Amino acid sequence: MKKNKPIFFMILSVIAFALMNAVVKYLTIFNVYQVVFFRSIGTLAFTIPLVLKYKIPFLGNNKKLLFLRGFVGVISITCFFQSLNYLAVGTAVSLRYTSPIFAAIFAMFFLKENIKPIQWLLFAIAFIGVLIIKGFGVDINTIGLFLIFCSAITLGLIFVIIRKMGSKENPLVIINYFMIMAFVFGGFMSINNWKTPNLTEWILLLSLGVFGYVGQLYMTKAFQSQETSIIAPLKYLEVVFMIIIGATWFGEIYNLWTLLGIFLILLGLFYNIYLKKKQG
Repeated sequence: MKKNKPIFFMILSVIAFALMNAVVKYLTIFNVYQVVFFRSIGTLAFTIPLVLKYKIPFLGNNKKLLFLRGFVGVISITCFFQSLNYLAVGTAVSLRYTSPIFAAIFAMFFLKENIKPIQWLLFAIAFIGVLIIKGFGVDINTIGLFLIFCSAITLGLIFVIIRKMGSKENPLVIINYFMIMAFVFGGFMSINNWKTPNLTEWILLLSLGVFGYVGQLYMTKAFQSQETSIIAPLKYLEVVFMIIIGATWFGEIYNLWTLLGIFLILLGLFYNIYLKKKQG
């Protein structure tokens, strides 16, 4: 049972993130800044009481890196949510998963980490998948593509910033910086674009933070286990869930070229994780 726990945690995390993405897609009638604002409220309702309860230093240790992580995080999440106005959810999530490629490139420059030739090959396979989706996929909007790559690049930078901080910062503090900045940014930008939700929309908007927090919490719990090499690839189940949700809930169409492109992206990144864990 203990061996299966991290797998269960990761699958629960993936389902929570998939549901959050589905709700965001459903709420595209709202301005993206208002969605970011509500995404932050739901999470802060969990994190701030926990920080106070356990008497964790609110401002953390490395304030510059924490601020940078929060700032880049706001850009990444805003671009991702906005891309869902233009792209199918399965396609958007798949393209955002190119972020490990950008993380590896940033790590090469800022952390002096090496990228092996086989990794470059796998990254190339993933990018071929992107080109196939763009060239032959159904309704791949150029604005949506630009936004999702902005989100993927900044997400890759976030991975490197967090790695740079190491274990010196409590995860709750890292999340708090991100969510407080999202709260301020989303709230300020929503002032002139506010749309009053009805009761159902209030529930859905507030659920974003709950799903986001549950996803983050159980992903952290899963990665804290010793089963990392097994659970890390499970994160890519999110793409499968999003394609199913997109096709069944939103009536999105994924042709064979799009599915082939998504498969190549997942193959390149999945096998890269496998090689890194094997070498580790």
